[in-house]
Amino acid sequence: MRKVIAIEFVSLDGVIQSPGGPEEDTSGGFAYGGWTSPYADPDIAAVLKKQMNLPFDLLLGRKTFEIWAPHWPKHGDAWPGVNTAMKYVASNTLTSHEWKPSLFLGGDIGAEVFKLKQQQGPDLHVYGSANLLQTLLRHDLVDAFWLKIFPVTLGGGKRLFAGGTIPAAFKVTESNVTSNGVIIVNYERAGAVTTGSL
Repeated sequence: MRKVIAIEFVSLDGVIQSPGGPEEDTSGGFAYGGWTSPYADPDIAAVLKKQMNLPFDLLLGRKTFEIWAPHWPKHGDAWPGVNTAMKYVASNTLTSHEWKPSLFLGGDIGAEVFKLKQQQGPDLHVYGSANLLQTLLRHDLVDAFWLKIFPVTLGGGKRLFAGGTIPAAFKVTESNVTSNGVIIVNYERAGAVTTGSL
């Protein structure tokens, strides 16, 4: 079965909006686009290179797809796999695009992604896609989080864990802290939340 892996840059207060640049996603008046750039270093670059060179298909929300579509076809040398990977896009408005291969998922996104997970193929990597992530979380479809947690709070913006979050347990499968204080940590789903007393 294919896994859904959320690969996210996240602030200490859980924001994932517009990590890459000022104009990436200004929706809701977000004014801190590019907040990850002061923390770039060889450690993060090495992790990103490793993750970007794994076999993958992409599972993206419409807004993230529309941000990426003008950029990556012109910069494929930095990430060769992004242009050849199948891009599954959650959208009730887009039905086709010139950035191919791409397939648009409408209607019941949870059911569509559940079906995708049953198929043969590489794991499904989710970047950004804050609204889509809430749907995936609500339907318990995220198998792993590969997070880069930055030592900054942003106060507002689209959050990783928002309205779709359900109780769930995870285990750490890999972790590291960069010289700039970025926590690089991978979590895998590990069943239900258990309770008890100390």
